[in-house]
Amino acid sequence: MATTQDKRQDPFVGWFRDSSPYIHAHRGKTFVVAFGGEAVADHRRFAGLIHDIALLHALGIRLVLVHGARPQIEERLNLRKARMRYINGLRVTDDEALRCVKGAAGATRVEIEALLSMGLANSPMAGARIRVASGNFVTAQPIGVKDGVDYCHTGQVRRVDAEAIRQVIAADALALIPPLGYSPTGEVFNLSAADVASEIAVALSADKLIYLVEGRGLLDARGRLITNVVPQALDAILRRRRRLPEEFAQQLRNATDACRRGVRRTHLLSRQRDGILLRELFTRDGAGTLLTAHPYEEIRGARIDDVGGILELLAPLEARGTLVRRSRELLETEIERFTVVKIDGMIIACAALYCYPRERMAEMACVAVHPAYRGGGRGNALLEHMEARAREQQIDQLFVLTTEAAHWFRERGFLPSPIEELPMERRRLYNYRRNSKVFVKTL
Repeated sequence: MATTQDKRQDPFVGWFRDSSPYIHAHRGKTFVVAFGGEAVADHRRFAGLIHDIALLHALGIRLVLVHGARPQIEERLNLRKARMRYINGLRVTDDEALRCVKGAAGATRVEIEALLSMGLANSPMAGARIRVASGNFVTAQPIGVKDGVDYCHTGQVRRVDAEAIRQVIAADALALIPPLGYSPTGEVFNLSAADVASEIAVALSADKLIYLVEGRGLLDARGRLITNVVPQALDAILRRRRRLPEEFAQQLRNATDACRRGVRRTHLLSRQRDGILLRELFTRDGAGTLLTAHPYEEIRGARIDDVGGILELLAPLEARGTLVRRSRELLETEIERFTVVKIDGMIIACAALYCYPRERMAEMACVAVHPAYRGGGRGNALLEHMEARAREQQIDQLFVLTTEAAHWFRERGFLPSPIEELPMERRRLYNYRRNSKVFVKTL
């Protein structure tokens, strides 16, 4: 006999099992992870971030880390009673500033390497043995003079030695790259870490570019996290929001640029949130903002290869008697009637439309939303999509038959109706044993 403990799934076991598809999917992939000097200076949180990076490495992910050094540079400038000048959002790196940039970048790199070298027993880094490689992977050129301003040693990425970086990560080492670039003439240039990261991601055709940003991340007008976005929408946000911190705005611009140049997925994550990398990479909903060239979540007509996912979604509702059972064969013959909502390849909602053209009526049937995604507006979006499909087919009234969701449909404009109002063909199929309620909405 099963005990209560047997029936309840351990949350850790459930999470670990759910994460396994992502563990398999990420193994052998190349991720470029960028973070600012602020993250390094936040010693308490940065130790946790390093532990998570070590875990990603242990899971077979090929990692390129790009670090910034802004606060470390400014600290050295202050000690010399100097300061970094910013004009039109660009840094002016004179000789004095360059000395501080080189010192700060070198010291920051060494600090990161030291943390990645830890291997104390009874710590998350026990047995990690991570090899780290840095080098002159980035060739740079000066920005030069713009609008009469000489930006001196501030540069821009000219070329990335992608093959050298590939050799490092293929050898199971971690590539650590500072915000510096070198010229064929032996000069050193101060670069934007966000620029370096995006250029490296493009050059490597990286599977992911991940920016660990300051603050809460990308929020909408009501202060809620924007979870998914496409480049055009991000362009519009940048045009509207003129007061975004310049560093964050630069990361957004780099993200859209990388996306348009072939990086399939760019993530914007708040580095202040503990475990943000693990939450983003090993859960379906993630924990930050995902930028993709095409929508991550989509509503579309079902295809034959969606049948398995639809059956899996419907099975619990059919077992409860909420929905009438449908065989695989029936679903395959009626698949063109179905609409699905998909997130990252998983079907999380569906509905079917059965039209009765003579009466100018249609039934919305087989409505289902995965329990984990209820309350997020997917049902409303699915209903709106089905109403639009019905209008396209010159349908005037949409009806549903339901045993448990009467209030949900009533709240969305459906009105109770007698069975006699149904099309004759549908009335003949009505199951009086189920005693489903009929609701009709005029479109």
